[in-house]
Amino acid sequence: MSMFCYQCEQTAKSTACTVHGVCGKDPETAALQDLLVHATKGIAQYAARAAELGVHDRLVDRAIIENLFATVTNVDFDPARIEQHIRASARFKSKAKATYEEAASASGKPVHNPDGPATWEPAPDHDGLLQQAHAVSIAKEIDADGPTVAGLKELITYGLKGAAAYADHARVLGHEDESIYTRFAATLDFLTKDGHSSEDFLAQVLATGKLNLDVMALLDAANTGAYGTPEPTRVRTTPVAGKCILVSGHDLKDLELLLQQTEGTGINIYTHSEMLPAHGYPQLNKYDHLVGNYGGAWQDQQQEFPEFPGAILFTTNCIQKPAMTYQERLFTTGLVAWPDVQHIGEDKDFTPVIEAAKAAPGFAEDAPEHWITVGFGHGALMQAAPAVIDAIKGGALRHLFLIGGCDGAKTGRNYYTEFAEQVPGDCAILTLACGKYRFNKQDFGEIGGIPRLLDVGQCNDSYSAIKVAGALAEAFECDINELPLSFIVSWFEQKAVAILLTLLYLGVKDIRLGPTLPAFITPEVLDLLVEHYQIKPIGTPEEDLAAALAGK
Repeated sequence: MSMFCYQCEQTAKSTACTVHGVCGKDPETAALQDLLVHATKGIAQYAARAAELGVHDRLVDRAIIENLFATVTNVDFDPARIEQHIRASARFKSKAKATYEEAASASGKPVHNPDGPATWEPAPDHDGLLQQAHAVSIAKEIDADGPTVAGLKELITYGLKGAAAYADHARVLGHEDESIYTRFAATLDFLTKDGHSSEDFLAQVLATGKLNLDVMALLDAANTGAYGTPEPTRVRTTPVAGKCILVSGHDLKDLELLLQQTEGTGINIYTHSEMLPAHGYPQLNKYDHLVGNYGGAWQDQQQEFPEFPGAILFTTNCIQKPAMTYQERLFTTGLVAWPDVQHIGEDKDFTPVIEAAKAAPGFAEDAPEHWITVGFGHGALMQAAPAVIDAIKGGALRHLFLIGGCDGAKTGRNYYTEFAEQVPGDCAILTLACGKYRFNKQDFGEIGGIPRLLDVGQCNDSYSAIKVAGALAEAFECDINELPLSFIVSWFEQKAVAILLTLLYLGVKDIRLGPTLPAFITPEVLDLLVEHYQIKPIGTPEEDLAAALAGK
């Protein structure tokens, strides 16, 4: 069975994975994910029409978000679970259709049932679903629309997938917004229609960026409302003696529940990869057995997890194919899944994780201490803003570089380490997401009491960087693009795409993006982005650093 997937940066030969996913996704799973997106568009067609009449079904809204999130790279590798989402989608589509028809009848409006994905019905068996998936694959979309139109559609779709991940994190903490759900459905409905011009697509790209900005604001309110405003916090990056559990992913609620269930057990909890920023939240850091951070970015897990002598829990995406040496002590929860890996259900009873940790040897002794500092979200940075402004005005701080984003295993990512190391001593670095692991354990010193390396947080905490950039622009009475601020961005999956679209919506120009440009951005699409935003592929650290300092 062939496949076609080009939604992540690691895609084979920088064009597409056509035999087997570099991420570990098999052709069957890839095909079913394409069908799930198609089915979700059908739900959205009816949900969008109901929303136009002022009617929502919250379960339908949530299904749209969860379906999109489940298809993000490194989330759900289990075809059986994807099939469950697909069959549930048929029921949600019927529910959305009934909601729309009832709303139309109540308002005296005629019913206009859409065509396209809205007419899809699931095949009765698995093989039939695979045939349906082949008919609606991205490869078929490219054949029908051409690579440029298909690429624009996928650019918007991937932005929606990334924003859906953030929306789901907010929902878990009880924060939902009907207007956000409306825009998800309306954008998916847009993608089902033909005849759009390049200007139409560009407008929708920016609208998707605005949607993601609002979703990140919602998630920021959810996280800070539940766990307090992040504050600068020292985090140990070397082990301490004792039984242990390693928590990866992005979902702070899952971490909180695990901390509660392990309190008093003698089991130490470590964060991994994108969970590192959790230490900056007061209501999470208050747990004494949250002892530190283990390992680096997600792509190193197959080398690092065999050495971790405890249980491992994935709360969201970034899972890789597990090795037999640790698969029996690996667990998933939420939307993330891998075949034959034990999954913790919606009851969030982490007893199996805890028992696996007790059965494992744990760390025999303390390792030599090493600490880093996290927690420079917009709350902390806004407090430091007057000192930053004074340092810029006085010449002590020449330039700010945002160096961060999604990390990956593909060659060329040492660029970000080398760039950070070459940043002059009178410049500071903002960093976020797992891309920071390329350099975050180095000591960059201070400028007038301000750390030169400021860890803003997770990928969704790009919202903090945006808030700070806006505050600086206001203080200097200038446009963001006139600030001594450069964006050096690494991308890997669809959440990074969503953030890129947000930056474009905000009018940020001269973003340097790498290590390679997305395969779905054709030369024509790239020309469009260069024309409007001067988006640039990365070059060498030396050349790009010199150009940024020269304002180019």
